[in-house]
Amino acid sequence: QVQLVESGGGLVQPGGSLRLSCAVSGFTLDYYAIGWFRQAPGKGREGVSCIASSADSTYYRDSVKGRFTISRDNAKNTVYLQMNSLKPEDTAVYYCAADLVPYGSNWCPPLGEYDYWGQGTQVTVSS
Repeated sequence: QVQLVESGGGLVQPGGSLRLSCAVSGFTLDYYAIGWFRQAPGKGREGVSCIASSADSTYYRDSVKGRFTISRDNAKNTVYLQMNSLKPEDTAVYYCAADLVPYGSNWCPPLGEYDYWGQGTQVTVSS
């Protein structure tokens, strides 16, 4: 059974850091692209970052480039999102999602194609 469980969210002051974790089970990370998405109150869900089956390929939305880093630990079946220099506009529920892709591929699917989703973790950036 495929399962994704996010953790690491919380309340942080502007300029602070958080590391989100996405623990996966029921599949092997090498065969999946893993994306992080977020949804702020009253807004649609948007892509934040993605790590492809080829773990050397990572992608970020412009507003988080240079502040967020996505990484993967195959031994722990976990994908991380390190978030630094957080801003109030980063406040949202953050979700990780997985999509089966060709092994070793270096691209990430668009938001609508992810098959498996976690339950989300709240990130609040406020003083």
